This record gives sequence, C-alpha cells and structure tokens, in this order.
Amino acid sequence: MVSNGDEESSNQVQQSETSKSSGLPFLRYNSPLVQVILIGVVCFCCSGMFNALSGMGGGGQLNHTASNNSLTALYTTFSIFGILGGAIYNILGPHLTLLAGCSTYVLYTSSLLYYNHHHHQAFPILSGALLGVGAGLLWAAQGAIMTSYPPANRKGTYISIFWSIFNMGGVIGGLIPLIMNYHRSEAASVNDGTYIGFMCFMTVGTLLSLAILPACKVVRDDGSRCSSMVYSNVSTECVEVRRLFSNWKVLLMVPAAWSSNFFYPYQFNDVNGALFNLRTRGFNSVFYWGAQMLGSVGIGYVMDFSFERRRVRGLLGVVVVAVLGTVIWGGALANQLRYNSNDFPEKLDFKHSGFVGPFVLYFSFGLLDAMFQSLVYWVIGALADDSQILSRYSGLFKGIQSAGIAVAWQVDEHNVGLMSQLIVNWVLTTISYPLLFVLVMLAVKDE
Repeated sequence: MVSNGDEESSNQVQQSETSKSSGLPFLRYNSPLVQVILIGVVCFCCSGMFNALSGMGGGGQLNHTASNNSLTALYTTFSIFGILGGAIYNILGPHLTLLAGCSTYVLYTSSLLYYNHHHHQAFPILSGALLGVGAGLLWAAQGAIMTSYPPANRKGTYISIFWSIFNMGGVIGGLIPLIMNYHRSEAASVNDGTYIGFMCFMTVGTLLSLAILPACKVVRDDGSRCSSMVYSNVSTECVEVRRLFSNWKVLLMVPAAWSSNFFYPYQFNDVNGALFNLRTRGFNSVFYWGAQMLGSVGIGYVMDFSFERRRVRGLLGVVVVAVLGTVIWGGALANQLRYNSNDFPEKLDFKHSGFVGPFVLYFSFGLLDAMFQSLVYWVIGALADDSQILSRYSGLFKGIQSAGIAVAWQVDEHNVGLMSQLIVNWVLTTISYPLLFVLVMLAVKDE
C-alpha cells in the first residue's frame, strides 16, 4: 500500500518531468519529438550523405567495380549486425551504439578519397565491411527511437519528420558533387573536395549522436516513459533474437525487408549512372532525395490522419503504395526498352532535350522508396510500443534488407541483364504488398 507522502512525491516527479511540455513541447529536450529530430539530424549527416554518395553511381567513380565490391562487403556485414544491432543497442544504450556506428561512415568516405589517388580496392572493401557493422548499429538504434518514442497515434507523422530530415542529407549531399563538378560535364570521377565535404558532415553527425537520450529518460507529454527498463543483458538478448525467427509477424515482413533496398543498384548505377553525366547525376540526386521527403510526408498523413481506425489507415497505406509502385515500375519498363547493357545511349545532361522523361522516372523512384520504407516502419511501430522489442524488430528488418542489397550489388557487378534486374525488382516489391496487407489485418490493433 502506497502512503500519501509517497504518492505526492511520485506525482511531483511526474509533474516535473512533463511541466516543460506545457506551452511549447518541442522545446523540451527529453520529449520524443526533439529526440526524433536529433536522430534525424544524425542520419542526415551520416547515412544521408552516404546515400548521396551512392546515388551518384559507383560512389562517384568512373569504374563501378571498387564501389560495388565495397558495398557488397558493407551489406554482408550489415545483414549480420543489423540483426544483432537491436540486441547491442539494448545492452549498450544509444551513446556507445551510435558513436561506434557513425564513426564508420567517415572511414568509408576516406577510403574512396584514397581510391581516387591509388586505385587499390583493399582499403575501400575493408572500410565497407566495417561500415556494415557501424550501419547495423546506427539503424537498429534509429529504428528503436523512431518507432517507440512517438505516441501511438502520431507514429506516421514522426516517421515522416525523421525521413524528411534524414533525406535532406541526400539533397545537400547531391548539391556537393553538383557544385564541385558543375564545370566538369565530361569528368569521370568526382574531385577530392567532394569527398572531404562529405567527411565533414559525417564527423558532425558522429559527435551529435552523443546528444541522444536513452528510452528510459524520454518522457511523452502524458508523462509516460518510452521504456521502463534501462539496459538488457547478453543472455536475454540472445534468447529474444532467436525467437524473432519463429515470430509469424516478422516472417510476413521478410519479403518487404528483402526488396526494400534491392532496387538501389539498378536505380543508382543502371538508371542514374548509365543515362546521365557526372554533374547531372548530382543534380538528379538532389531531386531523388527531395522526392523522398515528399513521399514520407504524404504517406505519413495517410497513416495518421486518413481514417479514425488505425487498422484501416494501415490497409489504405498498403494499397496506396502498391498502386503507386505498379505505375512507377511500369514507367521503368517503358524506359528500359530504350537501351540495354550492350547499347547505352549518349550520356544526358540536364540541359539536353531528352532529359525530362528519365529524370521524372528517377524522381519517382525516390518518391516510392520513401513511401514503401515509411509504410514498413509504421507497421513495425504498430506491432509494439516498447523500445527494446522494436529495436529487435527494426534490427532484423535492416539485417534482412541489407542481405538483399548485398546480393543485388553482386547481381549488378556480374552484369546481369538490365531487363532481368528490373523484372526481379518489380516482382519482389509486388510480392510484399499482399503480405503486408495480411500483417496489418491480423496484427495491428485499433487501440
């Protein structure tokens, strides 16, 4: 039985934790909104810049071999540490997990700077493998924060806020090679200043990761904490990770996870890299990642505000993404019929008359990518409300996603026909839609 004194003390603690939420709740440092914004800025500086670098095709190099091999190493280790990342995050907490993860992005970009001068693949491949470890840690932490910190009725909105900030990194990152190489329309590889600019942003993100609070210190506006448990332990996490592979909810997400990045090599190398010159690839990257910002906001609105019942909103989101995905991949098919691996057209510049059609397609790819991944994250967030559980779900999602893209980079490296790659990408994403529909129908509760 609780005494009146203890009850008053508890009430005072709760009031002190939430008093700052009155007036302007976004100014409260330990609020979910501020923490989601912070993790968005961290990913803006690290993953966003990495995405801009990858989006140029071949990491900004003329010969894609070194980049493809380093990215294969990256996503191979990412597939392992993505799965383990949630457990590591639960044991170490956000500071050590994020600091270790973010620092590997700086190392990877420095290896491409090295390759610009020495053309030895060993350093890029090794740094790619280490980046896979770091990315697994970063994205497991990010997934836990983005899906568990927000209130249940605004998870779509918070996901769209994160996705917009994160992809602003791709926009700014696309501007770097565009500006640095604007007068080099015939250039093959980006200059040193481009890589150094990326490294500066990534260093800032690494340091900023120390500002992220653990879930037990984040307090929602209603006074509830995001998690009551401070740290887990190795034995508990080993058991919980093993259980994921027999969880029917997780198994229904596997095709969506596998396919959600599988199309990147095709889009980056075989559309943007194959059809456009260097400065135009940077120009396209700005709009590709800008389209992701628009897509995340659009699907976020559908997932939070379209209907009163949460399950209905989830089902509508799946249908919207499925219809849009079918239309966009149909457009990709029409574009692909114009060229093949042995007959590439002349490189387009954004001043050329034939630029608009392929540009709109590439823009649409970015739109669809954000909507698809935001939808999956919303579904993950709707399956539970505890950061430890969701860190494991998010980590497994990123692990399977990374295994898929590791295979995809080697498919591209071994010169599989472009039409075959397109069809596989289209089929994989299409298979995931009905399974997500079933998952939302059976597992997402209205309350």
